Amino acid sequence: MSDDNNGVYLYKTGCEQCGSSDANAIYSNGTSYCFSCGTWGNLEGTNKNHTSPRTFSDANLLQGEYKALIKRQISEETCRKYGYMVAKDKNGVQVQVANFYNSERELVGQKVRYPDKKFSSIGEVKTLFGQHLFRDKGRKIIITEGEIDALSVAEVFNCKYPVVSLPNGANSAYKSIKHNLEFLISFDEVVLWFDDDEAGHKAVEQVAELFKPSQLKTIQATGYKDANELLVSKGKPAVLQASYEAREIRIDGIVNGNELWELVSEEDTFTSYKYPFEKLNYKLRGIRKGELVTFTAGSGVGKSTLVKEITYNLMFTQGLSVGYIALEENIKRSALGFMSIYLNKPLFFDYNTISKEDRKEAFDKTLGTGRVFLYDHFGSLDEDNLIKKMRLLITQHGVDFIVLDHISIVVSGMDAGGDERKAIDVLMTKLRSLAEETQAGIIIISHLRRPQGDKGHEDGAKISLSQLRGSGAIAQLSDAVIGVERDLQADVGGNNISLRVLKNRFAGDVGLADTLVYNKETGRIEEVTDVFEGDEF
Repeated sequence: MSDDNNGVYLYKTGCEQCGSSDANAIYSNGTSYCFSCGTWGNLEGTNKNHTSPRTFSDANLLQGEYKALIKRQISEETCRKYGYMVAKDKNGVQVQVANFYNSERELVGQKVRYPDKKFSSIGEVKTLFGQHLFRDKGRKIIITEGEIDALSVAEVFNCKYPVVSLPNGANSAYKSIKHNLEFLISFDEVVLWFDDDEAGHKAVEQVAELFKPSQLKTIQATGYKDANELLVSKGKPAVLQASYEAREIRIDGIVNGNELWELVSEEDTFTSYKYPFEKLNYKLRGIRKGELVTFTAGSGVGKSTLVKEITYNLMFTQGLSVGYIALEENIKRSALGFMSIYLNKPLFFDYNTISKEDRKEAFDKTLGTGRVFLYDHFGSLDEDNLIKKMRLLITQHGVDFIVLDHISIVVSGMDAGGDERKAIDVLMTKLRSLAEETQAGIIIISHLRRPQGDKGHEDGAKISLSQLRGSGAIAQLSDAVIGVERDLQADVGGNNISLRVLKNRFAGDVGLADTLVYNKETGRIEEVTDVFEGDEF
């Protein structure tokens, strides 16, 4: 983006004035602006007296100058660092202006504070105030309600530590933090310093669900309404002490059992959703949010195709939202898979035989519903990044279930010193914690160890829990484990598939479940009416 006066943003480089390595933005007209020290310059020299911010294409953005806020005990240097100006609006009224920048550190919006404490905004005000100054993956970040409070805390720390504020106060806390959640959850510790009033307390409770409990802390009960009031009344040492004494947010969840009659007497204690296969659904009594369910089989047996059928049913029959993470295929392949199920035709090799109208209908009825979210991993299988993306799918996009196909790929890329057992234990613990924390359902696919003897799982060997890979974490931490059995070498019945429930924490019923068949004409896995010898339903 550009304007007539300042040109187009090109790239960032170092600043000779303050020594920053990457805060100095270069524009196409030869000017530069350092977002660290607030210095304007050009290719031939530096103009220290130019205090106006680089304006965007929005001509309504205000020009101003940086001044110390004497009554607030905030220095000019802090205001300059954060982009907090004194200016006049179009009517000549003196106002204070907080500048907001995008991820490229371009000025895109302003929040205007009037003498009567009313506010207005110009342009785009969506990021957190001051967010452009800090990289993610830091140790700690402090979030205040307003810009003055952020400047107050930053003043105490000489602007060396991440401090940001909400763009629209406590009432927008949940929305604003959710919008910028990917940036915030990269910090080890997030400290909320909201106003010590009813609105601030409520905002803390609302925001708490977006973070891991151990990650979030709060500062309240200082005896003063906010950080600036504490700074003005008690000075910098008091603000510094309050910052270091931030306390973990703990929601009191201890309840006496004699208070639970109304809860346990409700008819629908557990909400269960259906599997598309009758006997599996009967044995497991459906699938529930908050559960971790594992499907396992040998290579090429069809476990991914089976789980895609279950995912399709959850989304387009039962109306749920699913985050679908398929690490062995790109998102186009995953997308065509759901469209193929709708059409009962494998689009992978029948694409040109299906009319554009039918393909568009399949898209509208599946991907077009907005119920499926795919992870475009670009070959990146970093475990921490994957867990973060899964949490964002749940907290930002509100998915009900997540499918991970498959954990063996993730484990192969983990740093566990070549110890696969340890890597599986670590990953399964994180997945179990994520399911408990968010109460989203998680369905995973896992490979098996090869059984002893000549007959492998691809040859129809029966599956047991002991054959799951790792030290036992998959079996221990899963709520349900389902084995998918198929004899790929059979002269007759090579497309027949059986499901074996190996673990069932919810209902306890285990053993052989459905008889299925892979239909090569439709590319789908379907139920058959036959049952196995000795099995009763």
